Amino acid sequence: MSSPSSPHAGLVEKVFRYMDLHQDEFVQRLKEWVAIESDSVQPVPRLRQELFRMMALAAEELRRLGASVDLEDLGSQQLPDGQTLPIPPVILAELGNEPGKPTVCFYGHLDVQPATQADGWLTDPYTLTEVDGKLYGRGATDNKGPVLAWINAMSAFRALEEDLPVNIKVIIEGMEEAGSVALEELVKREKDRFFSSVDYIVISDNLWLSQRRPALIYGTRGNSYFTVEVTCRDQDFHSGTFGGILHEPMADLVALLGSLTDSAGHILIPGIYDDVAPLTEEEKELYGAIDLDLEEYRNSSRVKKFLFNTKEEILMHLWRYPSLSIHGIEGAFDEPGTKTVIPGRVIGKFSIRLVPHMNTSVVEKQVQQHLQYIFSQRNSSNQMDVSMVLGLHPWIADIKDHQYLAAKRAIKTVFGTEPDMIRDGSTIPIAKIFQDIIQKSVLMLPLGAVDDGEHSQNEKINRWNYIEGSKLFAAFFLEVAQLHE
Repeated sequence: MSSPSSPHAGLVEKVFRYMDLHQDEFVQRLKEWVAIESDSVQPVPRLRQELFRMMALAAEELRRLGASVDLEDLGSQQLPDGQTLPIPPVILAELGNEPGKPTVCFYGHLDVQPATQADGWLTDPYTLTEVDGKLYGRGATDNKGPVLAWINAMSAFRALEEDLPVNIKVIIEGMEEAGSVALEELVKREKDRFFSSVDYIVISDNLWLSQRRPALIYGTRGNSYFTVEVTCRDQDFHSGTFGGILHEPMADLVALLGSLTDSAGHILIPGIYDDVAPLTEEEKELYGAIDLDLEEYRNSSRVKKFLFNTKEEILMHLWRYPSLSIHGIEGAFDEPGTKTVIPGRVIGKFSIRLVPHMNTSVVEKQVQQHLQYIFSQRNSSNQMDVSMVLGLHPWIADIKDHQYLAAKRAIKTVFGTEPDMIRDGSTIPIAKIFQDIIQKSVLMLPLGAVDDGEHSQNEKINRWNYIEGSKLFAAFFLEVAQLHE
């Protein structure tokens, strides 16, 4: 830890000491939260009850700190199979409302991906288990650990009877893993109420790029997800009876999917790169400073060779250039064995990760025109339909924003180092929703290490990341307050 050069130095030391002394309590609280199977992905009444229990526990924790807490009822969700399930409430909490202080709003989620020990977990996923400083459990890093770290930071000031340096608002949902059902409508509704006094928004729902060096995230890619359906009839054929006299849907589909990229991963859809933001010298320099051991990255990914050989090229193609991935084919024969079938109808699935300044509706037109052209060249009598089933825009922040500077200083105070300035190749729709609706600066301040394995078996957060992350949030409060002094 480097010594903070601010008038708050004494208070920082005091808060950090408190956190070191109380870290076992913080871990115990995380254990209680992880024990709740708050899985939002499987639409089962029992799991919905668990989600309601999780939200109630978090609301209680915030009230204990003196926050005023509203549980916003979002009604229920109609599922394709006809069943109706209640949507867990969203927590809107607020602590402090002093006019002279900046207001920082934290977003987090308390739902998790499904997990069972039979999936290959070494321990019960819902029993937080510590091994060699690693805290294993579903939701430990995504996102229960970071949400609790923010609460730990608030509680340290409270316990020490110190004034909170900033006004704090918190929005916590329970449906993030299922697409944040009804959240955007709530944000729109609360724009001029709950969010009206907010100056800064903080999201901590990603990971660092390394195991020991912290990071700040200033961009995420969007995603346009497509299905392309080729139909001859709604029944399969026998290849002995019909093989050789049909335009086979599978052959059409394989040709369509094969036309999307070349062997170097370059997307072959005309015009797709037209709106990609040009690379500036300033941005180029950011990649050079990033701490990434390519050899270690390749080995830990268990990949023989990447498409690119340099750190800079790899990071750019993960973050600032679009990519196209083919995900699968519905309706094709994929069981073991030798079934001589010609599928009568098949659906290919692929998606494009979008980057600034690509637009989902432009991309949708480009994809449709390209596939229609390729299909027309085949003179097939089958029917082809292309649909964009998901269109999420990319998000980018200005790294010169006040709160990015505050976060950099807080990282320097806690970790004694400059952060990696990184983007995330995946999609976090809430960042773009906040930026567009509330029009305030959004910061992504991750706490977890690159190997935390969110969504995977044996998900974990290191005790060190969890406790130092709690300190980081406390230091961040003080740095933001200082900007406004």
